[in-house]
Amino acid sequence: MTSETPTESRQSADGITTVYTVTGMTCGHCEGAVTEEVSALDGVTSVKAEAASGRVTVVSTAALDDEAVRAAIDEAGYELTGRAA
Repeated sequence: MTSETPTESRQSADGITTVYTVTGMTCGHCEGAVTEEVSALDGVTSVKAEAASGRVTVVSTAALDDEAVRAAIDEAGYELTGRAA
């Protein structure tokens, strides 16, 4: 699952932005838990979790391993369902 297409990630001067879809987030506490776990991954510079949309936007210095992101989200208690198109 580490392959990427241009619709899944985009690179800018700030780094690589990837948007994931996550199920189970319902509130600000959920957003904080996901943000904390994903932020701990090497290379991550920014995380924005949105419970209402189920999207987690991650900016990183290099492409992230989807399984590492999945493990971080699992650790927070939620489920990564994939990348947003």
